[in-house]
Amino acid sequence: MHLGMTLAVALSLAGAAPPFHPAAAAEPAPGVAVGAQYDSTHVYVAPGDMDRFVDSLVATFGGHASKPATTKVTPTPSSTLFRAVVTPAGLFSVFGFLTPIPAPFGTERTGYLVTDLDAAVAAARQAGAALVVAPFNDPIGRDAVIRWPGGVAMQLYWHTVPPSFPPLASVPENRVYLSPDSADAFIRGFSAFSGGHVVADEADAPGAEIGRPGDRFRRVRLDSTFGKVTVLVTDGHLPWPYGWELTGYAVANLPDTLARATAAGVRVVAGPYHAGGRDAAMVQFPGGYIAELHTP
Repeated sequence: MHLGMTLAVALSLAGAAPPFHPAAAAEPAPGVAVGAQYDSTHVYVAPGDMDRFVDSLVATFGGHASKPATTKVTPTPSSTLFRAVVTPAGLFSVFGFLTPIPAPFGTERTGYLVTDLDAAVAAARQAGAALVVAPFNDPIGRDAVIRWPGGVAMQLYWHTVPPSFPPLASVPENRVYLSPDSADAFIRGFSAFSGGHVVADEADAPGAEIGRPGDRFRRVRLDSTFGKVTVLVTDGHLPWPYGWELTGYAVANLPDTLARATAAGVRVVAGPYHAGGRDAAMVQFPGGYIAELHTP
């Protein structure tokens, strides 16, 4: 059973459509993208940390999780515990491998549902991505892994029978740290592939956003049917934990969210701080996953 099927089945087992947002028909998606509600952040944790991590996610963001299932999510022999977590701030695919992880799995940051896998792979390659795991079948669809300039890897998946999930209450942002050498190639390529556009390109964003108050850096925000991407263009001189987070999550009230999170065992590792028009903090969940939380 591969991730595409695992996620769909797990969400079904976890319960009906999430109560935090009314189900609504999505607008027809241009290109190969389907919608941000089908895009999950991939998180790899030790099997013994999985339950604590999942419980802390639900305590922080709300929502619900599937029960643990042992499955196979790679084209070569492997075994992992898997749980899907549905929250109003985004989806999570959580893996606790019971065997060594076959390369290059574990390097991909997200799984994106596409309308046609072959067309999506062709479009990604034409836009400058490399195909690093060729398409392979799972019982209800097909999957592949691509990598963009700068090393940004993501998984693409397709279902024989299209799933139907409600829109998210807030769309998370992929936080991509790149050097000046690769940033423009990634921005051009991913925008062309996703059918997206640049929302903002700020050459002198406040350095507090990357743990360097008083400095400036380039920050580019992208938007598409796949969701949001924030590109942070830096010289790589990043204090921990900046650069380790995969995703930023919009929350309605940052202090309240941090209170729930810390009560569930989440550590605040940077901030809170105000910069770039938002209040934000960096947190680390049980099992090691680091995320950015922000209130616009």
